[in-house]
Amino acid sequence: MILIAGPCVIESQEQLEIIATDLKKYHKSEQIDFYFKASFDKANRTSLDSYRGPGLEKGLEMLAKIKEDFGYKILTDVHESYQVPRVAEVADVIQIPAFLCRQTDLLVAAAKTKKIVNIKKGQFMHPEDMKYSVLKVLKTRGIETADYESSKKAGIWLTERGTTFGYRNLVVDMRSLVIMREFAPVIFDATHAVQMPGGAGGKSSGNKEFVAPLSRAAAAVGVDGFFFETHYDPTCALSDGPNMVTPSELEAIVEDIFKIKTVLEEKK
Repeated sequence: MILIAGPCVIESQEQLEIIATDLKKYHKSEQIDFYFKASFDKANRTSLDSYRGPGLEKGLEMLAKIKEDFGYKILTDVHESYQVPRVAEVADVIQIPAFLCRQTDLLVAAAKTKKIVNIKKGQFMHPEDMKYSVLKVLKTRGIETADYESSKKAGIWLTERGTTFGYRNLVVDMRSLVIMREFAPVIFDATHAVQMPGGAGGKSSGNKEFVAPLSRAAAAVGVDGFFFETHYDPTCALSDGPNMVTPSELEAIVEDIFKIKTVLEEKK
């Protein structure tokens, strides 16, 4: 099972190291393909006054230290094409943000690297239409058709975080996990799925009490992995605090996911 975990945004080297230490068990697990996630820049914050991160160079330097000290594979997002080659020097997975999932130049730039490309489904996208974003990456890599095995071999993932109707809420339609898995491995973004965009007056809010039940539901439907933004103290986090989970909360959720997976495997 793919597991992506880490803070929403880089706040400091100390913050990264504390969280990375709390996630060691997943890196060591033979059942988990673990990726440490943190953003060097949150370019789509609600307000101009919101914290964005340390920036490209400083952020990559900090992520590179985590990679060296802990041996973790790194996932981080890009917002502009010029960032991709530099990010590829550090990251093992290049993530395309949900709002940018149709940006051709960004997808093509990521495809030209040898890295895994994780495309987050836009909150405004029909799940079937994500096939065309996948094809932009596949065709750049010389593959003409989009199906699960081709995308898996080419290193392309899709991540679901729900759909917005413009009323400061996201709704997860579990059918989208099945639909998108026809043409790519699917990751369920459990913490962003409970986000309330703009719900806190110039910044986003969230309902983290739904992270665990939605995760269990996605595990029952069947996905290739999970995405959890994680912080030792979400109440003090500089981005996405209301929807992030603590390491202890994550541990309980992961245990439930594996219990569900075990039941499903026994029924095969």
